[in-house]
Amino acid sequence: MNEPFDIIHTASLTEKSSLLSEKLNKYVFRVSPRANKIQIKHAIEQLFQKKVLDVNTCNYSGKWTRVRGPLGRKAKWKKAIVTLKEGEKIELV
Repeated sequence: MNEPFDIIHTASLTEKSSLLSEKLNKYVFRVSPRANKIQIKHAIEQLFQKKVLDVNTCNYSGKWTRVRGPLGRKAKWKKAIVTLKEGEKIELV
């Protein structure tokens, strides 16, 4: 799991994440649940060639669901909020 593409799965393009990027220079990514903050920081710096100041993470547990009988569970996932250096931006769209 040392490759940046194994750590960073997708960028989150929600209304809340777009407000964070515009006002506070923070970007939201969906990352591997086994990745730590240091690995996430290095992956963002390698993929986008930007200076990362801070990484905050949130773990989300999978919810139980029922579809026509059998009980199932959605996958666990992890969200990373990355703060970039002043003046740097990532073009996601």
